[in-house]
Amino acid sequence: MSERRFHVVIPCAGSGSRASTAAPKQYALLNDIPMVVHTLNAFQHAVGLAQSVLVVAPEDVTMTDVLKQWPQPDFFVSHTGGATRAQSVLAGLNALKAQGVGADEWVLVHDAARCLITPELIQTLWLACCEDKVGGLLALPLPDTLKAENNGRVGTTLDRTGKWLAQTPQMFKLDMLRQALISAGEAVTDEASAMELAGHSPLLVRSAAFNFKVTYAEDLQMAQAILTDRSPSTRSSVV
Repeated sequence: MSERRFHVVIPCAGSGSRASTAAPKQYALLNDIPMVVHTLNAFQHAVGLAQSVLVVAPEDVTMTDVLKQWPQPDFFVSHTGGATRAQSVLAGLNALKAQGVGADEWVLVHDAARCLITPELIQTLWLACCEDKVGGLLALPLPDTLKAENNGRVGTTLDRTGKWLAQTPQMFKLDMLRQALISAGEAVTDEASAMELAGHSPLLVRSAAFNFKVTYAEDLQMAQAILTDRSPSTRSSVV
């Protein structure tokens, strides 16, 4: 474990319009700190983090200022983000490769908006996948009854047995993932899907419900409440 080493790609080129924030949601303040900084801090405290990249839109002038105020020494910024997640992740992999990261080194791709990720969950994924020939992803077994919609009404109830909710990080070897994304094109919505299309079966690693993706305004409120509950000052005030 002392020799473990991984890299991270965090795509941050989207606008996050569904969250109804004035700026891209990765910059929304939670406990007076931008959401993306909470995300990065979790990785900075994970043992084994090596050179990693934040992929932002070409016109993004905010991330550099954020990192000046909240330094993240293992991350560099690449202004190569694309119109889709797949484009941005591929750009991030290319940026790591250009920096000398090897084809067989592990890369974790993580959503900036999953700001409640913890070093412990990152370690859980690493321990499960570091000896695996494919890699894998954090995910949760589907907890709720699943409905298929038909014109705004229930069309049918689907069997939820064996169905999982995909989360991030998703962990794969740099070149395997890079080739999978190139072959899959831009339609895939996560890295595991690209690997599946390439004929691989990623490992499902059980995650936690708090590792949700902040998507809507109410998600921001929930994330704020959880971060406040985690803060040392809040815990110390409880008698």
